[in-house]
Amino acid sequence: MAGALEGVKVLDLSRVFSGPWAAQMLADFGAEVIKVERPGRGDDVRHQGYPMPGPDGAPTSETSSFVAMNRGKRSLTIDISHPQGQALVRRLAQKADIVIENFKAGDLRRYGLDYSSLSGLNPRLVYCSITGFGQDGPYSHLPGYDPIFQSMSGLMSVTGVPDGEPGAGPVKAGYSVSDLTAGFYAVCAILAALRHRDQISGRGQHIDLALLDAQIAAMSHIGMNYLASGKLPARMGSSSQITAPFRAFACQDGHLMVAVGNDTQFQSFCRVIGLPALAQDPRFDTNPKRAAAQAELSALIEPALLARKVADWNAALEEAKVPCGPIYTMDQVFEDPQVKHRQVLGRMPHPRLGDMPYVRNPIHFSGTPIQAGLPPPMLGEHSAAVLKAELGLDEAEIARLQAEGII
Repeated sequence: MAGALEGVKVLDLSRVFSGPWAAQMLADFGAEVIKVERPGRGDDVRHQGYPMPGPDGAPTSETSSFVAMNRGKRSLTIDISHPQGQALVRRLAQKADIVIENFKAGDLRRYGLDYSSLSGLNPRLVYCSITGFGQDGPYSHLPGYDPIFQSMSGLMSVTGVPDGEPGAGPVKAGYSVSDLTAGFYAVCAILAALRHRDQISGRGQHIDLALLDAQIAAMSHIGMNYLASGKLPARMGSSSQITAPFRAFACQDGHLMVAVGNDTQFQSFCRVIGLPALAQDPRFDTNPKRAAAQAELSALIEPALLARKVADWNAALEEAKVPCGPIYTMDQVFEDPQVKHRQVLGRMPHPRLGDMPYVRNPIHFSGTPIQAGLPPPMLGEHSAAVLKAELGLDEAEIARLQAEGII
């Protein structure tokens, strides 16, 4: 069955996380994605993460990080520092709908692969540039990785153990949230630009997306809290800035996340844990009061929750319609019956890894369901096939380019 983006061609010049994540999403939606990599080494993320096991269980050269970001693509190796390599990319861009790149601002201009150069050859091209700080401004020349944008966006200032408690201090999120947030924004922007091209202007455009901007935008509710009140948000651990009890509590055998969002839920929560009088206590009978007196409230709740196991409390609170959930380790995540029902974990064949597990795209289309497409490619796996099919090169020309190290 055709995907939602059937017929759309993407030239993925990006590497590591943000750009490849966006290109993989487009591939999941049915686009044809050609990933251009450096000959011999490929995307840096091919050398990050854990070795994927092969059919015999032995480690392979394929890595978990690469596999997570690059399904659905064909890999073509091209040396873009060589004029002949640049010419090949320009020819591919002439046939593409979308180019995604995350080089430092201005880097591709010296190769004639920037938006101005490629849009002159293909005015319909949607060209998405993802950088750390954007195409302009005093930091535009600087490189950056995810933790830098977690820190500079303010995210780390609100993440971690509160001041005055053991282990206090800022903490980064446990995954590359800034990279992936930028990737999601990139997909939104690309689809909007495609729609504008196809329905309104007939022309593509340049998308300038900065990881710092994207991470700040993703925290807009925190930013607006500050802009409205003038109060700097504090680190709250697993607690909320504005409601309580809204945090992780220790139980006999693990931790349970409780998310009480209103007074009715608080009344139900107090009844279930055997402390119904708390709901009538004038210190805690409204949400603003509870948010202001979180430490005092938590001290009263904690002993009660320590008396039973996570599963017991989870079942009792769910029955009372109090939002809660166990804090899973990754092995528990994939064993959860809801996760299994939704088929979040999939499998696909891979030429080197055999029957390979992967985390599915979470979107469920009613008319264009996402199909398991190409597995994450091996380095240069499709070079000859792409050059033949897309550019009409014959075997002799491909062999020459390979011999000269251009592909």
